[in-house]
Amino acid sequence: MRVSLSLNRQTTLLILVILLVISAIAATQLGAMKLSLTEIWQQPFDSIVWQVWLTIRVPRVLLALLIGAALAVSGTIMQGLFRNPLADPGLLGISSGAGLMVALALLLPLQLPLFASLWLPVIAAFIGSLLVTLLIFQLNKVSQGQLSRLLLLGIAINALSGSFIGILSWLSNDQQLRQLSLWGMGSLAQAQWPVVGICALIIIPTSLLLLRSARALNLLQLGEEDAFYSGLDVLRTQQYLLIGNALLVGTAVSFTGIIGFIGLVIPHLVRMVFGSDHRWLLPGSMIVGGLLLLLSDTLARTLVQPAEMPVGLLTSLLGAPWFFMLILKRLKASYA
Repeated sequence: MRVSLSLNRQTTLLILVILLVISAIAATQLGAMKLSLTEIWQQPFDSIVWQVWLTIRVPRVLLALLIGAALAVSGTIMQGLFRNPLADPGLLGISSGAGLMVALALLLPLQLPLFASLWLPVIAAFIGSLLVTLLIFQLNKVSQGQLSRLLLLGIAINALSGSFIGILSWLSNDQQLRQLSLWGMGSLAQAQWPVVGICALIIIPTSLLLLRSARALNLLQLGEEDAFYSGLDVLRTQQYLLIGNALLVGTAVSFTGIIGFIGLVIPHLVRMVFGSDHRWLLPGSMIVGGLLLLLSDTLARTLVQPAEMPVGLLTSLLGAPWFFMLILKRLKASYA
C-alpha cells in the first residue's frame, strides 16, 4: 500500500512537471504581440520576433518560475517551522521588512558599479527578511505559537514597515516614486537575463538544500523536545531553515517586489494532494508555486492589453478569499 501511494505521488509530480513545461512554452507565445513557435523558427535570428521572444518573453517566464518556487518553498518552510498553517512571508511582515531595506537601498545616493548595483537590493532584502524572521521566531516561542498573537505581530510589522516606506516615498523624486510604487505592488516587469541569472544563482541551490531538510521538518512537527530526543539538532536546524528562508524571500522581494499569498496558498493546495510529509510537500510546492505565479503573470499581462496589471494585485485578489476561509476554519475549530 505504501509503495502504491509513493508511485501515485511520483506520477502526480511527473504530471505537474509536464504541465509546468507546457505552460511555460505557451506563456512565451502570449502577450501584446502574439507569437508562435512556428513563426519564431521561420524568422531570421536578428528579427524583432526573435528579440521579443528571447529578450522579453523567455526571461520573464523563467523569472516567474523561480520567484513562484521560492515563495512557495518559503511558505512551506515557515508553516513547518512555526507549526502554523497561516505562517506566510507576507502576512508575518517578512516581505515588508525586506521591502523596507530594498527601498532604503534604492534611495541611497550610492555610486556603485553595475555588478554591485545588481547585488545591492538582494543583500539589503536578505538582511531585512532575516532580521524580521528572527524577531518573529523568538516572539513566537514566547507566545507559545498562539495564532492571534502571531497575526497581530505580523500586522504591526507590516504597518511599521509600510509607514517607513511611505516616508521614503515622500522623500523620493518622481522617478524613484514611480519605481517604488510599481515595485510595491509586485511585478515581473524587470525580468532581464542578469536578473534571472542572479535569482537562479541563489534560489535554485537554496531550494535544493532546503529540500534536504524534509526529514527534519517532519520531526519538528512532533515538537522541539520530541525532535531533540529523536536525534535532531533542533537549534542548528532552525538556524539553517531561517537563513534559507530569508535568502529566498529576500531574493524574491528585491527584484519583483511584494507578491503576496503564494507562500500561504500553495502549501495548502499541495497538502491536499500529497499529504503533510515534507519529502513530497516541498518539491510539490516548488513546482506548483512556479506554475501558479507563471499563470498569474500571464493573466496579468494579457487581461488588459496593451497595459499590464501588476501581478501582486492579481495574486492578492486570488489569495485573500483563501486566507479568509482559513481564518474562519481555524475559528470554527477553536469553538468546536
